[in-house]
Amino acid sequence: MLNGVAKRLQEIIFELAQEHNWRLIALEIQPDHVHLFINTPTTESPSQIAMWIKGRASHHLRKEFPELTKLPALWTPTYFVASTGQVSTEFVKKYIENQRGK
Repeated sequence: MLNGVAKRLQEIIFELAQEHNWRLIALEIQPDHVHLFINTPTTESPSQIAMWIKGRASHHLRKEFPELTKLPALWTPTYFVASTGQVSTEFVKKYIENQRGK
């Protein structure tokens, strides 16, 4: 099941990226969290982006995977955001890719 959920979550994030003209640089989906490195318009705040991803993902995943409705929530209300001004894009991308399997 987890692979199906992860695949669908990836599709949802890709759809949002396309709709909002975000540049998706790296994405790694873990069983309990997601690493996402994107370039977005400055008019969209990190809190809006987190809300859009969590909201759409929760709606679709619970609808498509009924076993997820047993969970009290799919997401915690928290998220972590950092700008990459001091490190290269390649460094962050490699960091996220290295999270696979951890």
